[in-house]
Amino acid sequence: MIIATTETIAGKRIVKTLGMVRGNTIRARHLGKDIMATLRNMVGGEVSEYTKLLGEAREQAIDRLVEDAEGLGANAIVSIRFQTTEVMKAAAELLAYGTAVIVEDE
Repeated sequence: MIIATTETIAGKRIVKTLGMVRGNTIRARHLGKDIMATLRNMVGGEVSEYTKLLGEAREQAIDRLVEDAEGLGANAIVSIRFQTTEVMKAAAELLAYGTAVIVEDE
């Protein structure tokens, strides 16, 4: 599966647009990691606990996006975007969405 943030893919032409696809996940923070993140925030630097949490959420959302596109018969996804929304005080949704297409070599 080719995934691109652009509307086109170099060396390929879109022969069919199948529609919007999406994948999401909702992740909650962990109390222990919150404590470590708060301490790290006091001294500065990267909050690696949240970096890891968001990285895992992004990968899961992309996996689900690809599954949705494969279900439509796509071999590529263009114009992929990410969006986050706070669902509750300690949980957020990460949504990946784009357009499922079929591409061929030019």
